Amino acid sequence: MTLSLNQRARELADRLADESDALRIAVRTLPGGTRLVDCGSAVPGGLEAGRRFAEITMGGLGSVTFAPLVLDGRWLPGLTVVTDHPALACLASQYAGWQIDRDGYFAMASGPARALIRAEELFDDLDVDERASTAVLCLETRDEPPPEVAAHVAERAGVAPADLTLLAAPTASLAGGVQVAARIVETALHKLHEVEFDVRRVVSGFGTCPLPPVARTDPEAIGRTNDAVLYGGQVELTVDAPDDELESIVDRLPSSASRDYGEPFGKVLERAGWDFYAIDPMLFSPAEVRVVSVETGRSFHAGAVEPDVLERSFRG
Repeated sequence: MTLSLNQRARELADRLADESDALRIAVRTLPGGTRLVDCGSAVPGGLEAGRRFAEITMGGLGSVTFAPLVLDGRWLPGLTVVTDHPALACLASQYAGWQIDRDGYFAMASGPARALIRAEELFDDLDVDERASTAVLCLETRDEPPPEVAAHVAERAGVAPADLTLLAAPTASLAGGVQVAARIVETALHKLHEVEFDVRRVVSGFGTCPLPPVARTDPEAIGRTNDAVLYGGQVELTVDAPDDELESIVDRLPSSASRDYGEPFGKVLERAGWDFYAIDPMLFSPAEVRVVSVETGRSFHAGAVEPDVLERSFRG
């Protein structure tokens, strides 16, 4: 791979930081030199900050735009995600696959620094040889990372602390809601990987997802953002695969393939004792998926949106 995910993300992060006042975000330097960009914890942040945050999580290899959605006759604000590098943008970069749990600090980490750290077995199945002198990591958290954690991340990424940029936004924030909804294509790619399909054969991805209303608390926001994907997300993947192979897997791709499907995610999580690992992993995927073969042009479809479940979730 000649594309540097971290260099592309660093350039986007620089532009984000340069417009901090307009975007209602805060930029500061931690002891040790790491740049921290707060997109919604101690500052208001906003939708545009979240859109840019999401593109940074994709290593600059995907675009996010806002667009209204109509699901079963109901209008909802939403977004569209497009990428021509699905495996790199979504799994090697955007996927929140690294848990930082150190010195009493916890955050789910996404972004291109993961491709330098390679702490996840997932990278064994991706063609990624990321090399960069700068690193960008995105944190879903309300708490500012202490300098010791920043130094640990920089060491794992193989860069100096001053060459590390950390972006942070809590789930219960405008920016946090946008960046989770923007994982719509990523969830489809991850489901493909879960059913043991070679995600490197996915040529392009196009997805839409409703924007959940901002919630009062992070637990409420976790429910709403997941519901946006599970019951309102729609994805089309263009894949280099024959018809019979796509036809054999398509029914396993939408969230409806899970035994935990049907209730707002907050109720599912509460029933699981707030343990994500107790939830059926097949649930985490878009409501509706279409896969298209580049060999034949035929498409295969499964799943459907569920506006009624979204209404129950979003109205609080």
